[in-house]
Amino acid sequence: MKKRISLIVLATTLMVSILSACSGNAGTANPENGGSDQTKTLRFATWDTGDALKIEQDIAKKFEAEHPGTKVQVEAYADGFDQKLAAGFGAGNPPDVMYMWDFPTYHQSLEPLDDFAEKDKDLKIDDFYKGLFNYGKIDDKLYGIPAGFTTRVVYYNKKLFDAAGVPYPKDGWEWSDFQDIAKKLTDPSKKQYGFGARAENDTYDLQGFVWSNGGSFISPDGKTIEGYMNSKETAEAIQMFGDMVKDGTAVLTGGKGQQSGDDIFKGGKIAMWESGIWPLESFKQAGVDVGTVEIPAFPGKPVKGVLAESALSIAKDSKHKDLAWEFVKFYVSNESIKMRVADLPVRQSVVNELKKDQDPLYKPYYTMLERSDNTPAFLLNPKWNEVNRQLSAAVEAVMHGSNAQEALNQAVKDSERFLK
Repeated sequence: MKKRISLIVLATTLMVSILSACSGNAGTANPENGGSDQTKTLRFATWDTGDALKIEQDIAKKFEAEHPGTKVQVEAYADGFDQKLAAGFGAGNPPDVMYMWDFPTYHQSLEPLDDFAEKDKDLKIDDFYKGLFNYGKIDDKLYGIPAGFTTRVVYYNKKLFDAAGVPYPKDGWEWSDFQDIAKKLTDPSKKQYGFGARAENDTYDLQGFVWSNGGSFISPDGKTIEGYMNSKETAEAIQMFGDMVKDGTAVLTGGKGQQSGDDIFKGGKIAMWESGIWPLESFKQAGVDVGTVEIPAFPGKPVKGVLAESALSIAKDSKHKDLAWEFVKFYVSNESIKMRVADLPVRQSVVNELKKDQDPLYKPYYTMLERSDNTPAFLLNPKWNEVNRQLSAAVEAVMHGSNAQEALNQAVKDSERFLK
């Protein structure tokens, strides 16, 4: 039987070859594999642009070189990432591999990766920082492999501190120290302020402060916001920033007609700024003598952090899942991680090799990583986006002078219907 099938296949192959040669169309595209007769095309969707995108394209070329017959099509969706990704899923034609963070929205369209990760020893899963995997799970299933991350730290301008004779902040400081320093480094005559507070906050980023004060936006089971979002502890953490704007030791940044906090910090007009890893290189390029320090603590309470993580996922509808997995594995290999400088390495071996955790500028990010074990609200409730609209409006109101407790009480009242 096998011999007969082989003869039929051989005859068919010869006929196809002759016809192709006669028509001059050898090597035409094969819709099934997405490329030529000899090439499989793997689509990879990214939100990055500029230098970060160029690095990703270089990684794709290295993968192609190590996997003959594979073409990686890097699709840069930029600001339209979510819309284009959703459209691809809706049409049953998504990219094979994609950057991912919003697992609650997309997980049903993604391939669970537990079997891949557990069975493939080449991944060296124990080399990853363990806490990073918590952000890629839904219902205890893994949908994303960590590719990069950042925690949040306080940046400070050493030149402004030196000019005012104020000692640099150190890990283990408290919010009272932070507020005292902000006061000393505020000089209205120079339009210089101790701190930059965001006019329009991403509430995701505020969770670290709220957790540090013993509060939360939502209950651990994701079902309740009453007594959590509007708790005394949550209100105190938000009110602190509103009060600093009110007393003039902080200036609002990033609102309508206002410069971004990154730009104001680069201009030497705010002494302290809180953010992730993203602006660090631009601060260096601008000539700012910059330092970093871990987030301050509330009295008698442990500091908590929140992660911003990028992961790689594979589409459930991908026709090349095994190849897609090989690309994911290559993308999070030591070689590729060292090429990508826009976020922090996810592998302990890379951090040890580069001594990142010993560099004074980078050490606070890894200190904060050890403290980032709380679960963000959006992973706890699938309707969080609706609730978050009310919360965001409340926080914005506080930055413009409203009372945090009252604003959060109203946000809870307006949001309860979404949780029923």
